[in-house]
Amino acid sequence: MPSWSTVRDDFPALHQKVNGHPLVYLDNAATAQKPQVVIDTLSHFYERDNSNVHRGLHALSMRSTDAYEGARSRIAKFINAAAPEEIIFTRGTTESINLVAASWGGANLKAGDVILLTEMEHHSNLVPWQLIAKRTGAKLRYLPVTGDDGLLDLARLDRVLTPEVKVFAFTHISNSLGTINPVTELCARAKKVGAITVIDGAQAIGHMPVDVRAVGCDFYAFSGHKMAGVTGIGVLYGRRALLDAMPPWQGGGGMISNVDFFESRWKPTPERFEAGTPNFADAVALGASCDYLDALGRDQIQKHDGELARVAYEKLSTLPGIRLLGPAPSQQERGGLVSFAFADVHAHDIVTFADEDGIALRGGHHCNQPLMRKLGLTGTTRASFYVYNTPEEIDVLVKSLQRILKFFAG
Repeated sequence: MPSWSTVRDDFPALHQKVNGHPLVYLDNAATAQKPQVVIDTLSHFYERDNSNVHRGLHALSMRSTDAYEGARSRIAKFINAAAPEEIIFTRGTTESINLVAASWGGANLKAGDVILLTEMEHHSNLVPWQLIAKRTGAKLRYLPVTGDDGLLDLARLDRVLTPEVKVFAFTHISNSLGTINPVTELCARAKKVGAITVIDGAQAIGHMPVDVRAVGCDFYAFSGHKMAGVTGIGVLYGRRALLDAMPPWQGGGGMISNVDFFESRWKPTPERFEAGTPNFADAVALGASCDYLDALGRDQIQKHDGELARVAYEKLSTLPGIRLLGPAPSQQERGGLVSFAFADVHAHDIVTFADEDGIALRGGHHCNQPLMRKLGLTGTTRASFYVYNTPEEIDVLVKSLQRILKFFAG
């Protein structure tokens, strides 16, 4: 088991003060801080191996290509993909889902087909499906959320997951509710009606073990910057049989086997979906973040983050007038975040005042506008946790909120 008290030493950004207070970074659902080993990996690559991949015959290009493809293999192992060819590098979760919607959806959806989503989806797993629905004539359908407890209404799943559904897209962990969805069950039930599954794994990938073959999903999308990796790199996992049947999403160099003036032929996956110069340096750094997280133990990370969420939920519940979203710890295990609202204090005011105490929170709709409207909210304040956070920081948060509530109460 890792020594959580020393993990903080691995993250240089945490060793600073904000407004005269030690930084309490509770905005990890937006982006996580980076350990020194990841920063060093990126720096070392640029200092020694920087060269474009795949087409060069000189030493730097061959080293760069080996490191890039080595990162692909490392990430395949990280999520237990069947082969490295099932890993496509993208800019992040958003681009990964857009790729599936445009390529698979454009080739397979037609008028009368149904795209099933849930009411808790991030805009990144909602807007791309709206766009492809308009292009193809497919219809959107939603599995409801039960209310403030943030659970999917699974009792209604059979009514909405019908043979007309061709794709079922859903989040693994809600970025605003902290709900951990039963993804294995959802994939199995989708398979029974012949629907493919697309999972938004942005909030899960760095916080818990993920085994895409055990889950049984067809596609799984995630971002590097939320799993202690750098920004600008992400992954789309796809089952090889599906990827091989999908047309390219973008055209350019690197993804072709032959080009003439009137037509082109494509390389096999994954190159088919990686047009142009790939983000090879950040991919190498993402491999280092996989090593770092596995050294800590993702099962231990899940326990650590879940315990912080439990403590935060219980301590925040003592504040007067607070409205907490997502399942109570007594209902089910939570992901490592807690969202809350006060009737008379705007989320942006809470975030601004908390910053005076050196606390980094997130306030707003969290790219969940339809969900917020359903719950009668314009937004919430969100505290989200990661490997370097401590129970003592939750006490600092509660004390800050008490000060803020006292100020607004006059």
